[in-house]
This record gives sequence, C-alpha cells and structure tokens, in this order.
Amino acid sequence: MTRIGIIIGSTRPGRNGAAVAQWVYDVAKERTDAEFALVDLLDYKLPHLDEIYPPAMGQYQQPHTLEWARTIASFDGFVIVTPEYNHSTSGALKNAIDFLYNEWNNKAVGFVSYGSVGGARAVEHLRLIAGELQMADVRSQVALSLFTDFENFSVFKPNDFQRDALTVTLDQVVAWSEALEPLRTK
Repeated sequence: MTRIGIIIGSTRPGRNGAAVAQWVYDVAKERTDAEFALVDLLDYKLPHLDEIYPPAMGQYQQPHTLEWARTIASFDGFVIVTPEYNHSTSGALKNAIDFLYNEWNNKAVGFVSYGSVGGARAVEHLRLIAGELQMADVRSQVALSLFTDFENFSVFKPNDFQRDALTVTLDQVVAWSEALEPLRTK
C-alpha cells in the first residue's frame, strides 16, 4: 500500500505545526487508499548539516542521518506541514530536507502551510526545493491563516472549507505517489 509521511516542519516551542499535522493525520487516516504516518522533526535531533559528503552521494556517516534516511526512504510521498517564518519555511525543515537527496527522489509532495498569508511564500520556496530533489509537487495546497484558522494565533480551529482543500491535496499526493512508483522501483 502507498505510504505517505506527514512531516511536521517546525521544532519551535509552542509550535502550531503539531496541531495542524494532527488534523491532517486525522483526516487522512479516514482514507483507505494509502497509509499515513506522522513524522516529527523533533524526534530526529538533526544538528546543522554535519555530513562530510554531499547528500547526492548517499555516503551518510552520522547515525542521525542514517535514521532520518531510513524514515524518509520508507515513504512513497509526503505532506509537509510548514510554518512561514520571514517569507520562507523554517530553518529546521530546510536543514532536515538538505540532509538527504536520493530518499526524496521520484516521490510526490503536497503542502499544508500556515502564517499571516497562509504560509504561501514558504510553499513557494519549498516547491523550488522539491524540483531540485526530483519530487513532484502537487498543485493543490492548504493555506491556513493565522487570523482566521487560529484563535489568538495559537489555537487551531480550521474553517470548514479547509477540509475540502485538504481532501483534494491528499487525493493528488496519493495519485502522484502511485503514478511515480515505477520510477522508484527502477
């Protein structure tokens, strides 16, 4: 069965990302077309990139990199939950992405973002990164506003229409993950 990882892209204390990712997971686990799992960057304790060789070489030396690589390799696609910090994604997410290369290739990715403008600029940056990693980023995304989808900027209360946007995003991520499967098995 197709496996989709839902990556919590923030490690900040008091982060909104954990609640958003849990919502994504709760909606996703109602589906029967794929298996879904939460992937929390906090569980991997990745320092700033500390590998000697470029990730494209796949010659990982550090135990934390090997564990992270096994996790990412186990999925066929991803939904990345990202905050927007200073018109981009979080440094922790960018760092985690940069640790690996081949493990991301030929996999689909969708985005659920949040911020003052729905995290749109963070997703713009992540789409550029996905292209370099040979990932297929799906068109649909969920853009959550800190003003209308959160109470006091911290209590997650998504508008009803956001669930519809999430359903379309999940549909696309699963479909593209399945379509890319022949490329991953070469």
